[in-house]
This record gives sequence, C-alpha cells and structure tokens, in this order.
Amino acid sequence: MDKYDLLSDKASCFMNPNQIDENLEKALKLSKDSLYIKDIITKAYDKKGLSPIEATALLLNQDENVTSSILDIAQKLKQEFYGNRIVLFAPLYLSNYCINSCTYCPYHIDNKTMPRKKMSQEEIIKEVIALQDMGHKRLALELGEDPVHNPIEYVLESIDTIYGIRHKSGVIRRVNVNIAATTIENYKKLHDAKIGTYILFQETYNKKNYEQLHPKGPKSDYAYHTEAMDRAIKGGLEDVGLGVLFGLHNYAYEFMGLLMHADHLEKTYKAGPHTISVPRLKPASTIDISSFKNALPDDIFLKIIALLRISVPYTGLIISTRETSQIRTKALELGISQISGGSKTSVGGYSSKIEPDNAQFEISDNRTLDEIVYWLMENNHIPSFCTSCYGNNRQGVEFMDLCKSQQIAKFCTPNAILTLKEYLDNYASPKTKQKGEAFLKKELAKLNIIKQKEIENRISIQKNTNEVKFF
Repeated sequence: MDKYDLLSDKASCFMNPNQIDENLEKALKLSKDSLYIKDIITKAYDKKGLSPIEATALLLNQDENVTSSILDIAQKLKQEFYGNRIVLFAPLYLSNYCINSCTYCPYHIDNKTMPRKKMSQEEIIKEVIALQDMGHKRLALELGEDPVHNPIEYVLESIDTIYGIRHKSGVIRRVNVNIAATTIENYKKLHDAKIGTYILFQETYNKKNYEQLHPKGPKSDYAYHTEAMDRAIKGGLEDVGLGVLFGLHNYAYEFMGLLMHADHLEKTYKAGPHTISVPRLKPASTIDISSFKNALPDDIFLKIIALLRISVPYTGLIISTRETSQIRTKALELGISQISGGSKTSVGGYSSKIEPDNAQFEISDNRTLDEIVYWLMENNHIPSFCTSCYGNNRQGVEFMDLCKSQQIAKFCTPNAILTLKEYLDNYASPKTKQKGEAFLKKELAKLNIIKQKEIENRISIQKNTNEVKFF
C-alpha cells in the first residue's frame, strides 16, 4: 500500500486507508482526554479551523457540555463569516439514464422498473422557464452516468441552452454541475462553459465499503472517483464541492475522510472546497434503506454540521430538501449557508402538472420557493439569489482569502439585499412581498449610512432597468 502523502494527487496516498484508521484511533483516544478537549474548544474560538483529528475527537466526545460549546461556537462563526444570508438554488435533473450499479440509488442499471427519461433541449427550456417563474437564479445540474445518453457534449449543450434563456424577468445566472467523475479534458470543457461549482459526492470514503456499494460500472473505480477533484482543479475549475452520503458507513469514518479530503485540497491547491454538502440516505424507489445499518441520528447530524462550520469556516455548507423543515431550521443556525427550495428530484418535474414517476429520492421539505423565502425571513435570514462572486471572478483562492479574512460578508450582505428586492418585485406572493419590504428596512438599518445609500441607489437603478448591479 502507498504511503500517506497529503500533497499527492493519488487517492491511495492522500486518502490512505491505514492513515484514516490511525487518525480515528487517535481521535477516539483524545476524545476522552478532558484537558485536550478543553484546549480544542479554546482553539475553535480562534476561527482558524480544526484538524481532522481535532474535529473528530470533538465529534466522538460524549460530554453534553462540550456539545453545547460546539453548537455555540458554530453559531458565532456562522454569523462572523457569512452573516445571516442564505443562498438559494434548485437541482435540475436532465437525465436518469445510468450505467452504474449504486445499491442505494434507484437510477442503478439493474432497475428495470424505473422509467428512463432524458430531456431534449426544448424540454430543458420548459423546465428552466418554470424555475425562472419561481424566481430561481442558480441551478445545480444532475445526471446519471451514461456515455451514450449523457455524453459531455449533451451536458455542454444543455448549459449553453440554460444560459441563453430569457423569459420575462427571469435569467439563470449560474449553473453548478454535479456529474460523474471525468477527465481533465472534460473539466476544461466545463470551465470554458462557465459553470459555477463542480460538485461530486464521494458517497463513502471507506474503500472496501465503496467497492461493495458500487459493484459494477465506471463508478466502481474508487481511486478514479476520489481523485476527481484534483483533475477538476487541474482542468481549471477553481470551485469544487465535496459531500458524503451519511448512512452508508460509520459516520465518524466519513467525517474524518471528508475533512482529510478538504485538508488535501487546501494544502495542495491553496483553496479548500468551495462547498460541502451533507445529504443523508433517504427512501427511494426499489431501495430498502432498512438494509443499511448506519443511519445518522438527528442530534449527531446537527453536531456534524456544527463541527464542519468550525473545522472549515471558510466553506459553504449545503443542506437539501432531503431534510425536514424542522431539521433545516436548526441546521441554518449551526452553519448551513446554502439550501435548495421548491425542489424536484425527477426529470421534467418542474414543468409537469403531474410529477413524473422517476424521482431519485423522496423529498422531506415540499414547500414552494415562496414559502421558503417567507420562512427564512421569519427566522431572520436574508434569502439570497446572489451570484456576484462568479461574475466578479471572486473564485478559488481569491474567494477563500476573502472568506478567511471575514471580508466576504461585506459583499454578500448587500448583494443578498439586492437580490431579495429583485425577488420581491418580480416573483413574491403578496404576503411574502409585504413581509419582505418590512424585513428589508430592518436589514438596511443595520448597515452604515454610506452603504445604505449605495444599496438604495442600486435598488433604484434595478427598478428602472430590471438588472441587478452587484457589489
């Protein structure tokens, strides 16, 4: 077996199984050392992040007072790094054709009862217009892996179609992409297509378990999948998004692997993951999730979110509509900075009167985008549709430097206010618009008089031109 090497681009080195086991053993031992835990809690307040071993020791520690401190620190760091704004997006499923055999996903190749669907460009236009009419400005493309039905050319054509759609006041300003691990050459093509973040979930970091869960198909190659982010960055994609599917393996192992992967990217490329997603295994067509024995309890799930915020404070944390509104409410306070809203996990689900019978998993939060916007304001969060950092080239290392120095909020908060005003003027229900106008006045009052005047001036321009002038 290869030797552990954090700076190597080989999975067998930077995600060395022996090193993960050794780190877990150290973390478990240290979790019972009260003086060590006290020192790490103190360190967490410094806002410089924690090492994978330090964070996992806190995760494994069972002292309720320690957990209370973790949650408290996470709330403080969330405010200091990101303020009270929450970015909104929607997933857009283009095709559920797939040649992989993932045992937890209904899209697997052996599922003969799943209706297969690949949208034409005309159908994509209908879906995007439906999303624009909701008020969405940021999408995450989802496709199964199938070189015949879903080649890179189809993905690129679809991105070009989406960026070209102009409908009433609607425009999609940023397309993030969640597709299977691919080549440096294809990542270069995605870069040239001007995507936002490239997202790929590891599913599980345990190599043996990974290979059992993916018995055949290109995704069965653990190393190729795990090294995808290195190839993406070499292909010019500055922003990448990590994630594991909690419930496939022991949560402490996954947490350790996730932070080791983030550490690898940070140390090797001077920019850690732009985002980290925290999906949990959910019921899906033909999938019996009771056969998976690593279900993640709510309290541990929320503790993991808090520890991610503390460990990698510069990283955006994403929670989807897989989770209930109750869990999402708590998670927002502990560090989540991006959420999906009004989501469909089926191909063609947004424009169809009856949702197609091809959903990837069950949604737990079925509220409309308008209801999500109202709920966020009720909980003192600014709903944000901002994509300014992409347009102003605040990506990769530059974005991370701004975030680590706690400067990014000076852009994010004003832009969130501008995009909320845009949403209220063009898409909101009367109830949400009334709530929003009062909410905006309150948020503007928190800013200094110069920034207030700047924003009010841009809102005036926005009203006349129907175009957001970002900071």
